Amino acid sequence: MDTAALKSLAETLVKYCREDNTMQGLDELYDPQAVSMEAAPGPDGMDPESKGIDGIKGKHAWWDENFEVHEATVDGPFLHGSDRFAVIFGIDATHKASGQRQPMREVAIYTVNDAGKIVREEFYYTQ
Repeated sequence: MDTAALKSLAETLVKYCREDNTMQGLDELYDPQAVSMEAAPGPDGMDPESKGIDGIKGKHAWWDENFEVHEATVDGPFLHGSDRFAVIFGIDATHKASGQRQPMREVAIYTVNDAGKIVREEFYYTQ
């Protein structure tokens, strides 16, 4: 994929994230067999790996059910070569069950295939 096409795809993903329209981004920009990797299992022991669009959408549904987001920021994209880019997310959220509010910051690295679809996303954060 050329740099201009990668930049366009990455900017589109960032736009959808800023607009809180991630489902449209998943439908348009991701390969059906994409994989999402969290840095560690979720608080309820959820598998850090989600496979396929349905698995990734399930992860988003879990987040929406368990957290109230007060503020979110999206920085980037930051391009790397012809097939990867990074985005920095800042989130201020409350865990609904515990009432614990905490700011979070994570880096997401996205890998894109030759067809111009995201095939992998990996999330990195401090603990």
